[in-house]
Amino acid sequence: MPEDGANLIPLRPANSPNAFDLRRVGAHPDHWYPLAWSHELKAGKAIGRRFAGEPVVLYRGKEGRVFALEDRCAHRQVPLHLGVVYGDELKCHYHGWAYDRTGKCIDVPYLGKERLPNGVKSYPAREIDGLIFFFPGDPALAEARAPAHLGSARRKDYKTRELNREVACHYTFMHENLFDMNHQFMHRKQMGSIRAQCIGRQHGEDWAQVEYTFSRTEGKASMGEAVIVDLVRRRAKSTEAKKDFRDHMQIRTDYPTQSLKVWVGRDIQQSDDPVLDVWLGYTPLDAEQRSNRTFGYLSVKKPPVPGLIHVVWPFVTWFTENIFREDKEIVEFEQLAYDAQGSDWNNEVFPAIRDLRGVLARCGQPISK
Repeated sequence: MPEDGANLIPLRPANSPNAFDLRRVGAHPDHWYPLAWSHELKAGKAIGRRFAGEPVVLYRGKEGRVFALEDRCAHRQVPLHLGVVYGDELKCHYHGWAYDRTGKCIDVPYLGKERLPNGVKSYPAREIDGLIFFFPGDPALAEARAPAHLGSARRKDYKTRELNREVACHYTFMHENLFDMNHQFMHRKQMGSIRAQCIGRQHGEDWAQVEYTFSRTEGKASMGEAVIVDLVRRRAKSTEAKKDFRDHMQIRTDYPTQSLKVWVGRDIQQSDDPVLDVWLGYTPLDAEQRSNRTFGYLSVKKPPVPGLIHVVWPFVTWFTENIFREDKEIVEFEQLAYDAQGSDWNNEVFPAIRDLRGVLARCGQPISK
């Protein structure tokens, strides 16, 4: 698939092998993006968030519904999240200008309701599996594009932890890092030496998928890795030995989100539940989209022994936090290299990543300057 398109910013410097600069392709607004965890927004309160440099205020109305408005008063441009929630209305902290959930200004206390100015922009907002999403693009597209669920976060047969961090890099580095399991060498202190073998790749206009199997060439599994994988593998050994069962990882970008699933001792033709199910969303923060807030859920299938998952969960947390810390550090180094060089010098040779880059380029839009 060619790495170009009409919506891309061309870049052909002599020192770059790429037809375009993916780091100048922004997240497309016609999709839902997570802004906050549900538990962060209390009843009758407001909080401020950012999307690609634009301020957004989230507030929870009288019946618990969440609303999203432009986070600046039409009067003096101060943040509305400093204000006060009255029912489904939000009053500016400065002069008490009031806005309804559509962003319409409904009261200026010292002018009366007959001379009301223009209001502020409103956005579709909704809660899905404990996360608050908003839709910054065309509201007519919002309903059809809302995700139904976020991985296995709400399934009772999984134990789930939140993934939440700000990362100082363009969101496309996050997609590439997760998609490319050839970087397991970097995690050798956590997992020993692991060799990833790509066993399949597919892609379409707005999605890309890659599949791997793994072999350990040196060292041994940490306690956290053993909890996630080995407890389930022991059960898999009782299955039909004559079949070609193997550990299997599937990583998929369904623009603009990503997922990772792991099966152990699995015939890849089956459709059984994964032992590990990860969902991730990346929300760009600044106008140039050189930073993002990563929201996610990591869900581990509970072993058959009641309560065992809760006993070993600290090891899962320790292991996954170390992995994510190393990934965060390396993608931030990638961003620093990009900033120093001023363009995308990456010499990408892995076909699956080239598939992914094409999807991210087609689905995004140029960052305006």
